[in-house]
Amino acid sequence: MKLVSIVVPVFNEQENIDIFYKEVCKHMEPLPYRFELIFVDDGSRDATPAILHRLSGEDPRVRALILARNYGLQGALSCGLDHAQGDAVVSMDGDMQHPPEMVPQLIAKWEEGFDVVQTIRLTTEGVSWFKNFTSSTFYKLMNAMSKVRVQEGGSDFRLLDKRVVESFRLFREKARFIRGMISDIGFCQTQISFVAPPRYAGVSKFSLRKMLTFALDGITAYSKLPLRFAFYTGVIFGAISVGLTVHVLYIKLFTAEAVPGWATISASILLLGGLQLVFMGIIGEYVGRIFEEVKRRPLYLVREKLNWPREGGGDDRP
Repeated sequence: MKLVSIVVPVFNEQENIDIFYKEVCKHMEPLPYRFELIFVDDGSRDATPAILHRLSGEDPRVRALILARNYGLQGALSCGLDHAQGDAVVSMDGDMQHPPEMVPQLIAKWEEGFDVVQTIRLTTEGVSWFKNFTSSTFYKLMNAMSKVRVQEGGSDFRLLDKRVVESFRLFREKARFIRGMISDIGFCQTQISFVAPPRYAGVSKFSLRKMLTFALDGITAYSKLPLRFAFYTGVIFGAISVGLTVHVLYIKLFTAEAVPGWATISASILLLGGLQLVFMGIIGEYVGRIFEEVKRRPLYLVREKLNWPREGGGDDRP
């Protein structure tokens, strides 16, 4: 009988884990598959680890990886995918915004022969217009600047065939944008749309700062356009400055109309100085990411494994 792994990164989700576990079991048990439920605790500071200890002791299908600290959603999800052993691997959030009742639909598409079954979030009940707007804007910018197309509304709720997971494990960059990585891998992909319900309990841990960092990771991971924009803008303003220099010399040498022009000079210096600082910041962002990559530090460290087999349960590689 084939095995389906369900990978669930969690961070301070003590109010959601029990109901999520019950719902997943409710919808998976009627299917003709064995399944393992892999929780990845991303440095929770509430009772989440204690609940995972209890569930893994009560149900051998529940396994948990307790990370040494908080590595962020992309790091925790990578850890779960690295350790999953299923013939198909489903990744999803544990706050009930990724409906467990949809998992059989993903598996049905996999049975049809698709290697990647990606869910597309049409909207989220109760979410603010600002979050919808920023999300839509990010995907439009990302697709305009990158050769790798990322579906607008795409989420980390997806099914991956074992071959895709093995290919994903070859990607070891530090700044991870998994949605782009999955699109980049290829294979036979399809989509299922859904409307995300509100969280069952608690509040979102994905702050504005984390959203901006996530967007920046995605753009810098798959696009060199900001660097090219800086170069082309520099060329344009360089040409303009040469023209202005020629004009100034002509006025000075061949006419009697020379004026101090301090306002023009001051404005030009401020404009060019500001542009230089912006472009240095863009270049610095890329250089900083190169610096992080060359250190080759581990993507995550596992502090504790719960209910994990001694053999065939994945490895601890970074």
